[in-house]
Amino acid sequence: MARQTDLTEKSGMKFSIREKRKAAGLTQEDMAERLEISTSLYNGLETGKRRMNETYLDGISKVLHIPVSDLIIEERPTIAIAGKVGAGAQVPLFDAYEKGDGPQVECPRDLSPHGIVAVEVEGDSMEPVYSGGDLLFYSRVSHDGVPAEALGRRCVCEDANGMGWVKVVRAGREAGTFDLHSFNDTSPTMYGVRLKWAAPVRLHWPADMAKKV
Repeated sequence: MARQTDLTEKSGMKFSIREKRKAAGLTQEDMAERLEISTSLYNGLETGKRRMNETYLDGISKVLHIPVSDLIIEERPTIAIAGKVGAGAQVPLFDAYEKGDGPQVECPRDLSPHGIVAVEVEGDSMEPVYSGGDLLFYSRVSHDGVPAEALGRRCVCEDANGMGWVKVVRAGREAGTFDLHSFNDTSPTMYGVRLKWAAPVRLHWPADMAKKV
Protein backbone atom coordinates (compact mmCIF):
# COMPACT_ATOMS: atom_id res chain seq x y z
CA MET A 1 0.00 0.00 0.00
CA ALA A 2 1.34 3.43 -0.93
CA ARG A 3 2.28 5.61 2.00
CA GLN A 4 -0.09 8.52 2.51
CA THR A 5 1.53 11.97 2.40
CA ASP A 6 1.43 13.70 5.77
CA LEU A 7 -0.01 17.07 4.77
CA THR A 8 0.38 18.66 8.19
CA GLU A 9 4.15 18.44 7.82
CA LYS A 10 4.26 19.23 4.10
CA SER A 11 5.16 22.95 3.85
CA GLY A 12 3.31 23.61 7.11
CA MET A 13 -0.03 23.20 5.34
CA LYS A 14 -3.08 24.41 7.27
CA PHE A 15 -6.78 23.86 6.73
CA SER A 16 -10.08 25.67 7.23
CA ILE A 17 -12.21 22.61 7.93
CA ARG A 18 -14.05 23.87 11.01
CA GLU A 19 -15.43 26.95 9.23
CA LYS A 20 -16.54 24.94 6.21
CA ARG A 21 -18.14 22.25 8.38
CA LYS A 22 -20.14 24.79 10.36
CA ALA A 23 -21.22 26.53 7.15
CA ALA A 24 -22.60 23.17 5.99
CA GLY A 25 -24.56 22.77 9.24
CA LEU A 26 -22.75 19.61 10.29
CA THR A 27 -21.41 18.58 13.70
CA GLN A 28 -18.12 16.81 14.34
CA GLU A 29 -20.11 13.68 15.07
CA ASP A 30 -21.81 13.97 11.66
CA MET A 31 -18.47 14.29 9.91
CA ALA A 32 -16.92 11.37 11.80
CA GLU A 33 -19.87 9.13 10.95
CA ARG A 34 -19.74 9.96 7.24
CA LEU A 35 -15.98 9.50 7.13
CA GLU A 36 -16.30 6.25 9.08
CA ILE A 37 -13.77 7.29 11.69
CA SER A 38 -14.00 8.04 15.41
CA THR A 39 -15.15 11.45 16.62
CA SER A 40 -11.90 11.87 18.53
CA LEU A 41 -9.87 11.25 15.37
CA TYR A 42 -12.00 13.70 13.40
CA ASN A 43 -11.64 16.31 16.15
CA GLY A 44 -7.87 15.88 15.98
CA LEU A 45 -7.87 16.35 12.21
CA GLU A 46 -9.97 19.49 12.48
CA THR A 47 -7.89 21.04 15.25
CA GLY A 48 -4.54 20.03 13.78
CA LYS A 49 -3.70 17.69 16.66
CA ARG A 50 -3.80 14.64 14.39
CA ARG A 51 -1.95 14.23 11.12
CA MET A 52 -3.92 15.04 7.99
CA ASN A 53 -3.32 12.95 4.88
CA GLU A 54 -4.68 12.96 1.35
CA THR A 55 -7.30 10.29 2.05
CA TYR A 56 -8.83 12.19 4.96
CA LEU A 57 -8.72 15.49 3.08
CA ASP A 58 -10.34 13.99 0.00
CA GLY A 59 -13.05 12.43 2.16
CA ILE A 60 -13.79 15.69 3.96
CA SER A 61 -14.06 17.56 0.65
CA LYS A 62 -16.57 15.00 -0.63
CA VAL A 63 -18.67 15.17 2.54
CA LEU A 64 -18.77 18.98 2.37
CA HIS A 65 -19.21 18.99 -1.44
CA ILE A 66 -16.38 21.46 -1.97
CA PRO A 67 -13.02 21.11 -3.75
CA VAL A 68 -9.95 20.22 -1.73
CA SER A 69 -8.40 23.58 -2.64
CA ASP A 70 -11.15 25.35 -0.67
CA LEU A 71 -10.05 23.54 2.49
CA ILE A 72 -6.41 24.58 2.25
CA ILE A 73 -5.32 27.87 3.82
CA GLU A 74 -2.76 29.41 1.52
CA GLU A 75 -0.25 31.40 3.54
CA ARG A 76 1.13 34.25 1.46
CA PRO A 77 4.48 35.91 2.24
CA THR A 78 4.27 39.37 3.76
CA ILE A 79 5.77 42.76 2.90
CA ALA A 80 6.81 45.45 5.37
CA ILE A 81 4.75 48.65 5.55
CA ALA A 82 7.55 51.19 5.75
CA GLY A 83 5.47 54.11 6.97
CA LYS A 84 2.99 56.69 5.71
CA VAL A 85 3.21 59.20 2.88
CA GLY A 86 1.22 62.26 1.87
CA ALA A 87 1.07 64.64 -1.06
CA GLY A 88 0.01 67.90 0.54
CA ALA A 89 1.25 67.39 4.09
CA GLN A 90 4.69 66.47 5.29
CA VAL A 91 4.74 62.97 6.71
CA PRO A 92 7.89 61.40 8.19
CA LEU A 93 8.89 58.27 6.31
CA PHE A 94 10.95 55.47 7.80
CA ASP A 95 12.39 52.97 5.39
CA ALA A 96 11.87 49.47 6.79
CA TYR A 97 13.45 47.72 3.83
CA GLU A 98 14.17 44.62 5.88
CA LYS A 99 11.22 42.90 7.53
CA GLY A 100 11.12 43.88 11.18
CA ASP A 101 8.62 44.10 14.00
CA GLY A 102 6.47 46.72 12.26
CA PRO A 103 3.20 46.23 10.38
CA GLN A 104 3.07 43.81 7.47
CA VAL A 105 0.73 43.30 4.53
CA GLU A 106 0.05 40.14 2.57
CA CYS A 107 2.13 40.14 -0.61
CA PRO A 108 0.07 40.74 -3.78
CA ARG A 109 -0.02 37.69 -6.04
CA ASP A 110 1.53 39.51 -9.00
CA LEU A 111 4.55 40.78 -7.05
CA SER A 112 7.59 39.01 -5.68
CA PRO A 113 8.04 39.61 -1.93
CA HIS A 114 11.76 40.23 -2.43
CA GLY A 115 12.90 43.85 -2.45
CA ILE A 116 9.36 45.24 -2.26
CA VAL A 117 8.10 47.73 0.32
CA ALA A 118 4.63 49.19 0.93
CA VAL A 119 3.65 52.61 2.25
CA GLU A 120 0.25 53.75 3.45
CA VAL A 121 -1.36 56.90 2.07
CA GLU A 122 -2.32 59.41 4.76
CA GLY A 123 -5.08 61.97 4.28
CA ASP A 124 -7.10 62.91 1.21
CA SER A 125 -4.59 65.22 -0.51
CA MET A 126 -4.13 62.71 -3.36
CA GLU A 127 -7.81 62.27 -4.19
CA PRO A 128 -9.12 61.01 -6.56
CA VAL A 129 -5.97 59.07 -7.54
CA TYR A 130 -5.14 57.68 -4.08
CA SER A 131 -7.19 57.74 -0.90
CA GLY A 132 -6.31 57.57 2.79
CA GLY A 133 -5.51 54.02 3.84
CA ASP A 134 -4.49 52.89 0.34
CA LEU A 135 -1.22 50.99 0.02
CA LEU A 136 1.44 51.74 -2.58
CA PHE A 137 4.13 49.18 -3.39
CA TYR A 138 7.56 50.15 -4.64
CA SER A 139 11.03 48.75 -5.12
CA ARG A 140 14.21 50.83 -4.93
CA VAL A 141 16.88 50.23 -7.53
CA SER A 142 19.54 51.64 -5.22
CA HIS A 143 19.66 52.84 -1.63
CA ASP A 144 20.36 56.44 -2.63
CA GLY A 145 19.64 58.59 -5.64
CA VAL A 146 16.91 59.04 -8.22
CA PRO A 147 17.10 56.59 -11.16
CA ALA A 148 16.26 57.78 -14.68
CA GLU A 149 13.21 55.49 -14.73
CA ALA A 150 11.65 57.54 -11.90
CA LEU A 151 11.45 60.75 -13.92
CA GLY A 152 7.97 61.57 -15.16
CA ARG A 153 6.36 58.83 -13.07
CA ARG A 154 4.40 58.62 -9.82
CA CYS A 155 6.96 57.87 -7.17
CA VAL A 156 7.38 57.32 -3.48
CA CYS A 157 10.25 59.58 -2.49
CA GLU A 158 12.07 60.98 0.52
CA ASP A 159 13.41 64.52 0.64
CA ALA A 160 16.60 65.73 2.29
CA ASN A 161 14.65 66.44 5.50
CA GLY A 162 13.40 62.87 5.80
CA MET A 163 9.83 63.59 4.73
CA GLY A 164 7.97 61.07 2.58
CA TRP A 165 5.91 62.04 -0.46
CA VAL A 166 4.03 60.53 -3.38
CA LYS A 167 4.52 62.79 -6.36
CA VAL A 168 5.25 62.84 -10.07
CA VAL A 169 9.01 63.45 -10.14
CA ARG A 170 10.56 65.67 -12.81
CA ALA A 171 14.07 67.07 -13.20
CA GLY A 172 14.55 70.50 -11.58
CA ARG A 173 16.30 73.52 -13.10
CA GLU A 174 19.40 73.12 -10.96
CA ALA A 175 21.54 70.00 -11.03
CA GLY A 176 20.63 67.59 -8.26
CA THR A 177 17.17 69.08 -7.70
CA PHE A 178 13.72 67.85 -8.67
CA ASP A 179 10.23 69.26 -9.11
CA LEU A 180 7.50 67.30 -7.37
CA HIS A 181 4.09 67.54 -9.04
CA SER A 182 0.85 66.67 -7.24
CA PHE A 183 -2.13 64.76 -8.61
CA ASN A 184 -4.63 67.59 -8.17
CA ASP A 185 -4.81 71.39 -7.90
CA THR A 186 -5.08 71.48 -4.10
CA SER A 187 -1.37 70.82 -3.59
CA PRO A 188 1.06 73.16 -5.38
CA THR A 189 4.12 71.89 -7.22
CA MET A 190 7.26 71.72 -5.10
CA TYR A 191 10.21 73.16 -7.05
CA GLY A 192 13.93 72.58 -6.58
CA VAL A 193 13.62 69.78 -4.02
CA ARG A 194 16.64 67.68 -3.12
CA LEU A 195 15.76 64.03 -2.77
CA LYS A 196 17.50 61.21 -0.95
CA TRP A 197 15.78 58.71 -3.24
CA ALA A 198 12.73 58.10 -5.40
CA ALA A 199 11.10 54.86 -6.53
CA PRO A 200 8.24 54.43 -9.03
CA VAL A 201 4.96 53.06 -7.68
CA ARG A 202 4.65 49.49 -8.95
CA LEU A 203 1.22 48.65 -7.58
CA HIS A 204 -1.68 50.43 -5.90
CA TRP A 205 -4.04 48.64 -3.52
CA PRO A 206 -7.20 50.41 -2.32
CA ALA A 207 -7.64 50.33 1.46
CA ASP A 208 -10.35 47.66 1.32
CA MET A 209 -7.98 45.24 -0.47
CA ALA A 210 -5.12 45.52 1.99
CA LYS A 211 -4.80 42.44 4.18
CA LYS A 212 -2.66 43.66 7.06
CA VAL A 213 -1.12 41.06 9.34
